Formats: sequence, structure tokens, C-alpha cells
Amino acid sequence: MLTLTGVSKRYQTGELALSDIDLTIPAGQVIALIGPSGAGKSTLIRCVNRLIEPTDGKVQLDSEDITRVRGARLRQARRQIGMIFQNYALVERLSVMENVLSGRLAYVGFWRSYFRRFPKSDIQQAFHLLRRVGLETMFDKRGDALSGGQKQRVGIARALMQNPKLLLVDEPTASLDPKTSRQIMRLICDLCREQQLAAIINIHDVVLAQQFVDRVVGLRAGRIVFDGSPQDLSPAILTSIYGEEDWEVPADNEDDDERSPPEDRVRTLTVDAHP
Repeated sequence: MLTLTGVSKRYQTGELALSDIDLTIPAGQVIALIGPSGAGKSTLIRCVNRLIEPTDGKVQLDSEDITRVRGARLRQARRQIGMIFQNYALVERLSVMENVLSGRLAYVGFWRSYFRRFPKSDIQQAFHLLRRVGLETMFDKRGDALSGGQKQRVGIARALMQNPKLLLVDEPTASLDPKTSRQIMRLICDLCREQQLAAIINIHDVVLAQQFVDRVVGLRAGRIVFDGSPQDLSPAILTSIYGEEDWEVPADNEDDDERSPPEDRVRTLTVDAHP
């Protein structure tokens, strides 16, 4: 379980990026973190894994206060936090299997990792995860030979190789087509529930979040302005998160003129001009 209590972050410039964040995520629950650019979503994730230091408050993973640990103990705490990145962060000259096994680097000695001499149990786990993400036949392909969706699947398997308690996921579908985006979101959410992992997904696609996650947390100007069920995201709540917009108009109906064939637009203009 992840618990944030009174977490705030103020940069040296005086900018308040996060203000008094209280949040509890039980094991097995997947939350979507939504909000406009600059709302503090990425800052919150970085405070959780201590890539940046919160100014106030504490972050607890189970019973351990991550904000108080240093050095070797911090490295051990980070082993329990898997990261899935928007840009995949693969070593593209390495094979799929080698990229997945890199998730065990914090657990094996330097020379064993340098010569890629991983324990048999790690290799078996990597094959199991590759089967689970649908890449079992691609274990020997180089990272630069994969599609975006395949790269993200490798990233998911690599994060799970850490045997984490928590997943932090940063815009996992930003570079993917709609079908692949749905597949990746479904895969992440299913794996978290199977393995009882708490997860935070930073995502801009509200519709995609509504379809797959258990809970949505909306940030605006560094504060939580919504925390509830995806089904409760009414137009009024979306306005409180993002600001004024006509949330009742389906995206498919917007800018119809721009998507219709040129001859249809000309025909429409002609009819309008000559009733």
C-alpha cells in the first residue's frame, strides 16, 4: 500500500508544484492521475520514487517512510518501485530478453550483470513475463526492431522483473495508436490486479482512463480537486480539473468540416450560399 501524507513541493524559484497531497492506494488498485499540463502529475510521481525531494510530508510504501531513507536503504526501497516510461527507455542495441533482464540489475552483482550471467530463476521469470505480455517468440529481437507497442510491452515486463510492490507509469500510451493504447492499458491494469500491485498512471487521455482504471485522481495547480470513481467524472468535475470546455460534445463530432472531404465542404457552402 502506498500512502502520501501532506506531500508538498516548492521549487527554489518559489513555485508551488504540489500542495498538501493526501493519497492512499491499496495493493491491487490502479489509479489514473489526470490534469492539465503543469498540474503537478509528473512532480508527484517523482516525489514518490525520490527522483525529486518533497519539501514537506511523507511517502510510505507499506510501513516504510521513503522520504527518510538514504544511500543503500534508498536503493533498496527503489527496488520495490517499478517504472514504465513514455519513451520506453530500452537499450535498443540489446535484445528483448536482455532488456527485460535489466530489471534485475539491482539484485545481481556488477560482474554478473556485466557478463549477463543471470541466475536461471531470473531467466525463467523473464520468459514467463514475455509470454504474459505476448512477446515470447521475440525474445532474441533487438530493441530497435520493435514497434512502439512492442517496446512498451518490453518495458512492462522489465518493470515487473523487479518484483515491485508499486508501479509508476508515465504516459504509457502517448506515442501509440488507439487500438494499441487500449491493449497496453488493459495489460497494465490486468497485471496489477493479478499481482496485487498498487499503480499510479499519469495519463492525458481521460476516456482511456475511464475505461480501464479503478479510480481517478484529478490535479489542478498542484492540488487534488477530484478523487473518485471514473464513472463520476461529470462535465462539472472535468471543468473543475481542466477549466471551461463543452464536455458534452463527443470528440468525434468536433471539427466535422475539417475531417469531411473537400467536395462535401464545397457542396455545403454552395447550398448555404444559395437557399
